[in-house]
Amino acid sequence: MQKKISLYENIYSEQDNLAKKINEFLTEKDIFTINILGGAGAGKTSTLIQTIKRLNDIKSYVIEGDIESDIDTKTLTALGVTAFQINTGGNCHLNPIMVDTILKKIDICQKGVLFIENIGNLVCPADVIIGEHIKILICSIPEGSDKPYKYPLAFQKADAIILNKMDLKPYIDFDSDFFYNGVRALNDEAKIFEVCSKTGEGFDSFIEWLRKEIYNQNFLL
Repeated sequence: MQKKISLYENIYSEQDNLAKKINEFLTEKDIFTINILGGAGAGKTSTLIQTIKRLNDIKSYVIEGDIESDIDTKTLTALGVTAFQINTGGNCHLNPIMVDTILKKIDICQKGVLFIENIGNLVCPADVIIGEHIKILICSIPEGSDKPYKYPLAFQKADAIILNKMDLKPYIDFDSDFFYNGVRALNDEAKIFEVCSKTGEGFDSFIEWLRKEIYNQNFLL
């Protein structure tokens, strides 16, 4: 009697292996890498600018992911930030192949922090590892307090959550208790920071946490 043997392989296993190699390469280079997630308009780039300003003693590199355009990369470059562009041409998230390709073009001349700003949505990027050491999720007051309930995976995967545009809270119907309860039901370990990337309010606490995270993962930057 013939036996039928079924073999299954994770279709993402090759990319996962590449992400692991990227992580090992960046770790060896003393490059602490952050995968930045967030919806379109959450203020990912403005938050990134405020963060880099406060890490002025550490070399910062940025990979900007967009479907099209290089507007944010030009903004960062004009501020003296070492920034590089990935355009996906329609793909809804960055993947390890894209990151590996751009890393081969970057002259990593000194240790530091690499920020990878992912494509602006809360679905696809959440489940893809691209070689990072931590994930930071940026959301904002205008997006509404229901985001943890609608996009749970992004909140589950986040090591830290930044609630941006706090200056708009008096003008927008945002239920803080509802938001926090939704986050904590999914992730009771992620730190939550309330900030305003326009004024810089709230960033000191976030930077203090980030420096500790870098140190705790044995990156002596």
